[in-house]
Amino acid sequence: MAKKILVVLSEWGYWGEELIGPLEVLDAHGYESVFMTATGKRAHALPPSMEVGYFDPPLAKVVTDEYYATRTREVDESSRLDNPINLSEWFPERPYFSSANFAHALEAYYTARDACWEQLKQYDALLMVGGSGPILDMVNNQRLHDVILGFRALDKLIAAECYAVTCLAFAREWTERTSIIWGKHVTGHALEYDYKDGTGFLGADINIGPPPYPLEFILRDAVGPDGQFHGGVGRTQSTILDYPFLCGRSTQDSKLVGEKMIEVLEHGLRRYGW
Repeated sequence: MAKKILVVLSEWGYWGEELIGPLEVLDAHGYESVFMTATGKRAHALPPSMEVGYFDPPLAKVVTDEYYATRTREVDESSRLDNPINLSEWFPERPYFSSANFAHALEAYYTARDACWEQLKQYDALLMVGGSGPILDMVNNQRLHDVILGFRALDKLIAAECYAVTCLAFAREWTERTSIIWGKHVTGHALEYDYKDGTGFLGADINIGPPPYPLEFILRDAVGPDGQFHGGVGRTQSTILDYPFLCGRSTQDSKLVGEKMIEVLEHGLRRYGW
């Protein structure tokens, strides 16, 4: 039976190569990729990730080559991403503390979440694709946090790229409130590579300037004194595996993230990049 990967995409735009890179590796090894979005809307790639020759100002180099621009457009225009799983209809929403029936509502929430965690057993790994879109509908999505917690409870691989790595920092049990990456080694967008301007989202004619948060600072705080953030500044790639967490800093790490997923799932790799 083919291994199944649950792939989370943002409805506000994913970066093309960050999907295509690992997806092609998983396809080549016969894995089945099942797609999911926050509310069941079809995900689309951010336009710059389909623009051949797109120049990245912080890196001062072209980051969208002809191959990945073409492959991104092919997948984006195909039916492959149609009808994703609707996370909002699958996992329950935690009740407000001020709810009139809070005690019983909280019990119902945990019971429903446990049932959803049982359904996660059909998947071998979780992959969260990056881009600017995740900032809006993935990073602070309580239901997605519960998906991540479920994969951790099942001791299954959890992979995240670029700004989707922030999901790991904020995923935590409500009763404990300590990040699940506390004490872990991770990577993510380093401060040196953050945009000063031009952060936008699919379907919204806005430019919010720089990213709304410096991911490096969030990750440094989330891992605590016994963990470590690896920015990989000055190196083309920065991919860190501290099982069960596999993090890719940015676009250039996309294919390598896929390759390391295979090594984890087929060869038992538990540490890489540090």
